[in-house]
Amino acid sequence: MTAEDHPGDRFSGISALLHALRWRATAVSVRVKIMGIVLMLVFVPGIMVTVQVREAMTRVLREELQQESVSIARDVAARSTDLILINDLYGVADLLQKTRLNNPDVRYAFIVNPQGQVLAHTFGQGFPPALLQANTVGADRHHHTVMLQTDEGVVWDTAVPIFGGRAGYARVGVSETRMRAVLQKTTERLIFFTLVLALVGVLAATFLTWVLTRPLLDLTAVTEALRAGDFTQRVKPWADDEIGELAEAFNAMAEALSQAEEERQQREAMRTMYLQRIIEAQEAERRRIARELHDETGQALASLAVGLRNIEAAASRDEMLVRIAEMRALIASTLEAVHNLAVELRPAVLDDLGLEAALHKYAAEYQARHGIQVDFQSLGLEGGRLDPMVETAVYRIVQEALTNAAKHAQPSQISILVEKKPTQLALIVEDDGRGFDVARLASFTPSRGKLGLYGMYERAHQLGGSLVVESEPGQGTAVYVRIPLNGGTNAKNEDHAGR
Repeated sequence: MTAEDHPGDRFSGISALLHALRWRATAVSVRVKIMGIVLMLVFVPGIMVTVQVREAMTRVLREELQQESVSIARDVAARSTDLILINDLYGVADLLQKTRLNNPDVRYAFIVNPQGQVLAHTFGQGFPPALLQANTVGADRHHHTVMLQTDEGVVWDTAVPIFGGRAGYARVGVSETRMRAVLQKTTERLIFFTLVLALVGVLAATFLTWVLTRPLLDLTAVTEALRAGDFTQRVKPWADDEIGELAEAFNAMAEALSQAEEERQQREAMRTMYLQRIIEAQEAERRRIARELHDETGQALASLAVGLRNIEAAASRDEMLVRIAEMRALIASTLEAVHNLAVELRPAVLDDLGLEAALHKYAAEYQARHGIQVDFQSLGLEGGRLDPMVETAVYRIVQEALTNAAKHAQPSQISILVEKKPTQLALIVEDDGRGFDVARLASFTPSRGKLGLYGMYERAHQLGGSLVVESEPGQGTAVYVRIPLNGGTNAKNEDHAGR
């Protein structure tokens, strides 16, 4: 059964198409709609007026050109009669030249005798023979005008008999070039005025859309704030109209939502009170294990990478074999380190000897492994112990900073200073390496591949401290860490652990 058997199907298809078009038209913003309506009201009438004016001017100017062609041709015929009768061909040629010079629209003029021979013309490069057959006129006719298409455009050619055709015929061609220039200039002016009106319309539409859409934008912003959980935002009514009524209704809804959110938070607080400690302990342990695995594994891989570069730089086979043996030993120690890390999940040297001894040991191992001079100094520690979380964080920050220096900075010397003050612990790690542009590190997120630096910042911030990196290309790098040692630190740590 065909679609013709079901007119309702065709109606449904048309309805669906209209619905799709309406949906696309309503999908754009109010600003675009108002701007489109204004531009349409300006451009459509402007284009229509321009087209109508151009057509009317073309018709009027062509009629004037035809009349001008007839008038000039008749004048040439009348003034050349006596000159032809006395056989003054020089006077005839001079008449034609003056006619063309005095009339800018005249493209050419010439006179032929009754036998069809050209007596005089205004063509400087030679008379075109084909032009003779382009227009003819009977001796008993007043004139005859035809429109010729030439390389230079349209030419109105008029033929007029001289002395009833007994003295010959005068031909004059009037070009539309100047008329086209006038039309073009007039069209450009009309388009210019249309654009000016469009600009005025755009400015008016911009002001109108600002007046109409500003309250809607405020309403949207407050809606987004409510969606984000900020129930303190309210819409400021702009006027006592429909939009103002909408704003008042929205504010009433926001107030109801605020009360409902407050009640929900109270219930949530009661429920969370029983689960908070368990969740905090679980999350803190997971973060600690993940961070320790990352730091130990990253250091080991960086050491292997440096060892591979040393093998590539070997000058002889014997030296390469020696370095390969060293690499084997390094791999064995790396595997052992990974194993110890997986078993212990914490550097034992911190538990056994404390932060100062652990950093001394790590600096010596780092210098022996990478061949980079490391100067370690500590003030105020004197074998004393700090909070285990502080010791672990400082140790890992130093470890990450030195690993980054070996991987990227290629320094010849690194200095480490740890100073314990009554209220804070200060750490400074400086190197004389290549440095980098600190502006690139304005946002430290794991997704941007800065896990090491991001981990350093996280460790400092979890303890309520701060970490600042200062560096310039070719000027080395300095890392400054400040960690508070007062009672507020523990509270801060518990808060971070809970999150």
